[in-house]
Amino acid sequence: MKKITSRRFLFSKLGLHYREDRVIEMKKFMDENFLLSTKTAEELYHNYAKHMPIYDYHCHLSPKEIHTDKKYRNITDVWLGGDHYKWRAMRSNGIEEKYITGDASDYEKFMAWAKTLSMCIGNPLYHWTHLELQRYFGIYDILNESTADDIWNKCNELIVRDDFTAKELIKKSNVKVICTTDDPIDDLNYHIAIKDDETFGVKVLPTFRPDKGLNVEKKGFYQWLESLQAVSGVNVIDYTTYLQALQQRIDFFHEVGCRVSDHALDTVVYQAGSLEEVETIFLKVLAKESTTQEELHKLKTYTLKFFAQNYSKYGWAMQLHIGALRNNNTRMFQYLGPDTGYDSINDENIATPLSRVLDDLDEEGQLPKTILYCLNPKDNYVLGTMIGNFQGGGVAGKIQFGSGWWFNDQKEGMIAQMTSLGNLGLLGGFVGMLTDSRSFLSYPRHEYFRRILCDLIGRWVEDGELPYDLEYLGVIVENICYNNAKNYFDILK
Repeated sequence: MKKITSRRFLFSKLGLHYREDRVIEMKKFMDENFLLSTKTAEELYHNYAKHMPIYDYHCHLSPKEIHTDKKYRNITDVWLGGDHYKWRAMRSNGIEEKYITGDASDYEKFMAWAKTLSMCIGNPLYHWTHLELQRYFGIYDILNESTADDIWNKCNELIVRDDFTAKELIKKSNVKVICTTDDPIDDLNYHIAIKDDETFGVKVLPTFRPDKGLNVEKKGFYQWLESLQAVSGVNVIDYTTYLQALQQRIDFFHEVGCRVSDHALDTVVYQAGSLEEVETIFLKVLAKESTTQEELHKLKTYTLKFFAQNYSKYGWAMQLHIGALRNNNTRMFQYLGPDTGYDSINDENIATPLSRVLDDLDEEGQLPKTILYCLNPKDNYVLGTMIGNFQGGGVAGKIQFGSGWWFNDQKEGMIAQMTSLGNLGLLGGFVGMLTDSRSFLSYPRHEYFRRILCDLIGRWVEDGELPYDLEYLGVIVENICYNNAKNYFDILK
């Protein structure tokens, strides 16, 4: 036994794992070849993917924090504020809400996260956390309860420096374009101010997100409608004037530079209805009278098509995020509000209503460039085949199957999405990864995606499924990492 133990110790020092039947090479934790399982994958990542810029065409960063070039108090301020991914994990680990969204000190909240992270093996949070520590702080230690105090101090020493601000983090991450997520009633003053800052060098553009204008049955619609009337200058007395108010906001967003829209279609609905029918239904909404499900579906279908027709006219890309089941916990929704970590995956059938909406628009010659995301991975093949129905018009990849979203932006989810797209469409035309985050430290998620992409292609090469042609494959990788998005959205001139 002593001899075997000695061998194990010796082999571990050499980076090898000892077993009585064979010796296995152990990879170092998250080293330069993290997630790269073949030599081809290593070559593709280090020579092609690694240094490509980032085109962040969908995120939830605050334009105010970008404009004011926000400085942070400490690592908790930049890392845990608003990150409901981490909040969910902490609740699962039995952390009291006081240490998550409550009045505990920033230090206590950081320590609670360190305690939780040790339990997150298999969760992308484990990798994202350590990537962010490595890339922004040069810290390669493992974050846990025993190292947390030292890491807290090291991070905070850097955070107080003048070069650790929102804008500097964006530039350090090699980001060229950011599309935030913005309500139609927003005045976009921060976007206008950022645009006027010639020293920044990064395009920060609004994204038109009219969910509150589509979901007329939800709480808060009437307050939102009052704000819409105020900012648009249109007195909404019927459906026609409602569309006029929305049209004014679309025109305004376009003037400020918006070229992308986004819709959270938690449930995809389709019900054809005439303008006259929809006018009658909307008058019932204004009068706060009850409406049937069929009536709501007619109103939503007509309004969504109105939006899409405008996107087509202006050359915008339309994003449809499909399949979230939101605000499941009533008690916590009443306590904290939306987007606080109480959403999950819906399991409704989406194929038929989605097809009908897209087909109507296509038949009218008003289908915009569209990116479809599904939260339920059971729908990967639904979207993977749906996009092929409406391609054409000389636009490469006009209809896109969006990257693994939300609960799917992890290794298996990304591989499943890209494999489905490869099986059913053109992986080489894929517009790639987006951040979909509220944190300025989230850009290593692009690195995470790029490593997974290169490993997937590398394994296909070494399994004899693709030729070993690095020049050819390198172009494919560079395009998916950046160039396809640049060409698709056509924002950079």
